[in-house]
Amino acid sequence: MKSKTVFLCTNCGNESVKWAGRCPACGQWNTMEEYTPTPSAKNSCVSSGVRSAAVAKRLSEVEADAAQRFGTGMSELDRVLGGGAVKGSLVLVSGAPGIGKSTLLLQICEYILREQTVLYVSGEESESQLKLRAQRLGVKSDDLFLLCETNLDDILTAADRLKPDLLIVDSVQTLYSEDKPASPGSVTQVRECTMRLMQYCKGRGLTVFLVGHINKEGAIAGPKVLEHMVDCVLYFEGESHTSHRLLRAAKNRFGSTNEIGVFEMRDCGLAEVTNPSEMLLSGRPQGTPGTCVAAVMEGTRPILAEVQALVSPSTLSVPRRTSNGLDYNRAAMLLAVLEKRGGLRFSNADVYLNVVGGLRLDEPAADLAVIISAASAAQDKPVSDTLAAVGEVGLTGEIRAVNHLAQRLNEIHRLGFTQCIIPRSGTKDISAPAGLELLRVRNIREAIAVAF
Repeated sequence: MKSKTVFLCTNCGNESVKWAGRCPACGQWNTMEEYTPTPSAKNSCVSSGVRSAAVAKRLSEVEADAAQRFGTGMSELDRVLGGGAVKGSLVLVSGAPGIGKSTLLLQICEYILREQTVLYVSGEESESQLKLRAQRLGVKSDDLFLLCETNLDDILTAADRLKPDLLIVDSVQTLYSEDKPASPGSVTQVRECTMRLMQYCKGRGLTVFLVGHINKEGAIAGPKVLEHMVDCVLYFEGESHTSHRLLRAAKNRFGSTNEIGVFEMRDCGLAEVTNPSEMLLSGRPQGTPGTCVAAVMEGTRPILAEVQALVSPSTLSVPRRTSNGLDYNRAAMLLAVLEKRGGLRFSNADVYLNVVGGLRLDEPAADLAVIISAASAAQDKPVSDTLAAVGEVGLTGEIRAVNHLAQRLNEIHRLGFTQCIIPRSGTKDISAPAGLELLRVRNIREAIAVAF
């Protein structure tokens, strides 16, 4: 019998009997891939009526185990995971090639092996290569088990024999199941292998870390359903010309997705950066126009980031607008508010906005720092090196209050700043730490006046 061939969209999972350059469901281009589905065999137990019916339980009857989490030895990773790894969870770690995914997972083995058993499965490296990398990273434990295999059936057989507490698979795109005729890395194989690993870890209470590749668009390679099956999706990010790495959660069933972890890549592996604000502000120019410091919240952690602006005269009919680390539409809106309500003209100038350190500011609390840095660059007047700004800017030019202001002010004071511009409304009960002067303003005109 001739096998049926269908085409599957790697972005949304839509199936089609014909190939198309554009997916009819989600509208993405060049996402249709061919695969041959394997017909599922009929279960003899179901046909004979032997299989017992599933029994539903009341929520009150389900016992909750309080000791579900365990530490990984890296506080930054534990922060992103929500307090540690959860037993029986499936975690997907993705990132660009060479960003440090395998390095991070191999480093946590040194700490976890003190109390648990770890099986490290690699489909990309040999045992000798893993040994050399472990020596470079200082992983000296003799209880770390290595397996260089891509056959999922052999991997699960080895896991049944060893019964580890943690299983690390590097990477899911190299696995294949003999039940499927497709090649490793295809949509069929990635979906099948991930589904079997999910059922395996849930049934045995085994924690599984999966390494995932990303495509040229920056998304995780494989079907979109891959991210729906796992419990946690971690993205490892970083600029190629810098040594700092950011770890953030795009999905987390057991914690918040607002936390970030900061690491620094060194010769001996990844080192935790416990004070990201000092790292982001290191090398800040003194007495230079076009720079201001903003205090943003990444989960429960306040972080100070430097916002830079460059305003240059333009001869173009449509001046250039560029933003790096800021939402482009919001940056354009803030420039329009500054021109209309602040009295500064940008219609004949190119404006470039940048957040130093590769951090992306999505919080409205950074609006005031963007306004002040752009005004400083337009007037060519430097802002005081000990001044920071916190506040949301509205379309009428008003400065609105933000949440967690007390935590932001404590972080600003801890790093040596002596002045901070904050909104006047909603901050009557806020008291400044000793040595920090609060400059309360109503609108952007007052903010520009007190900043210079």
